[in-house]
Amino acid sequence: MYNLRKFNLPAAFTGLAAATTMAADLSTNSVTGPAVGQPADARPQNWNFHVQNTETVQGYPAFSSQYSGPNSLPGGGETRETVSLDLMAGVRLWPGAEAHIDGLMWQGFGLNNTLGVEGFPNGEAYRIGTAVPNGAIARLFIRQTIGLGGEQEDVADDQLDLAGKEDISRLTFTLGRFSAGDIFDKNAYANDPTTQFMNWAFVNNEAWDYPADAIGYTTGLAVELNQPNWTLRYGVFQEPHNQNGLTAEDHFFKWPYDPSADGMSQDGPFFNSWGMVTEFERRYSLDTHPGTIRFLAFLNRANMADYSAATSILAANGPGADISAAQACRIKYGFGLNWEQEIAPNVGVFSRLGWNDDREQGWMFSDVGYAGSLGLSIKGESWHRPDDTFGLAGVANGISKVEQEFLAAGGLGILAGDGNLDYGWEKIVETYYDCQIWKTLHASLDYQFVDDPAFNRARGPVSIFGARLHWSF
Repeated sequence: MYNLRKFNLPAAFTGLAAATTMAADLSTNSVTGPAVGQPADARPQNWNFHVQNTETVQGYPAFSSQYSGPNSLPGGGETRETVSLDLMAGVRLWPGAEAHIDGLMWQGFGLNNTLGVEGFPNGEAYRIGTAVPNGAIARLFIRQTIGLGGEQEDVADDQLDLAGKEDISRLTFTLGRFSAGDIFDKNAYANDPTTQFMNWAFVNNEAWDYPADAIGYTTGLAVELNQPNWTLRYGVFQEPHNQNGLTAEDHFFKWPYDPSADGMSQDGPFFNSWGMVTEFERRYSLDTHPGTIRFLAFLNRANMADYSAATSILAANGPGADISAAQACRIKYGFGLNWEQEIAPNVGVFSRLGWNDDREQGWMFSDVGYAGSLGLSIKGESWHRPDDTFGLAGVANGISKVEQEFLAAGGLGILAGDGNLDYGWEKIVETYYDCQIWKTLHASLDYQFVDDPAFNRARGPVSIFGARLHWSF
């Protein structure tokens, strides 16, 4: 296990937090002087600057395990820690146009180096674990908004938004490097592992193998048409050449760049390696309580192995055999449903359902073929802690028969691979309590119960305990 104290990051971040919080009012509120007759609250923000730092510790005791494989969660118990730091800035280029950059630093490892559980318990853990700080330009994009006239709405100052006003009816283009999850499959109650649920399965729909490099970002174009009660979105993104690998721009945007440790930074062939996603969002109210439902469809093309062909290779040559002969440019498609509903002031419920054809390898996010989740989020107003949050949610992840046979033959997925398989749905329950300590400084306690990790009834269940410290401005 790495020695975080060697770098004294917590102390450094605590000092940085104090300094940057003192400067927050100035650095995040640079606005243009009002035009004659223009109200002060209509002044657009010219630039902003935000910082977030999250430290997460997770561990679990020994659990029952009949056997293990290359990707298995160790049965003897483990504790790991991750640290992330984002420095984000935005600038207004011309009316309707913004440019944003996000410099990311991370250090640490997910449990078992982010292997062994499909609904992975730490959304801040990357597949590229590191004992020393690594950095990357996670986001670098331009957003152009074209107003279509009519009523306007306020846009709040945020990490990836400049404050101002926009037409409710508008067309928005986002071009550059960002996360597909910045725009698609968002949810008010379960979307941010730095402040909400930690598990991957509650951050995004795990049946959506969303386009990304091993850090979670890639280049792409997204287009959004927004109307008063609905939004239609479309995006097309580049996919990496290798499964869960780095993309070409990571050669320049990640440091240190180490091909021997990270794998080669390489995009797939431009016309044969891409991901497309479309989402329709409908907003409504039930008895004055707002709700939103989103329907998502995706189509990926990459050099993926067919599970049936790969299983034949493993059956003939044994576990660990090279399955590249089963790879070809193939299409993977799927659908997702995302729902959020306020049921009382400060109380909301949410759910995601997802399915994909699951005949080809998972390429970027997970090995899940279909998934369903349901959860509850409560703000602390009723116990006089309005900035605290309690959350409780559950998810079940499953895979197709052909993927079951692949894993049983000793195949390895992005996260799963026990060398054998006694198939069962992976089932996870997570609960957390997030407590405001001071202004934007929060601490959380988290518990996750994982039954049949990586779809295997021969292993587990596992109890995972976590703690998180987060500050931002």
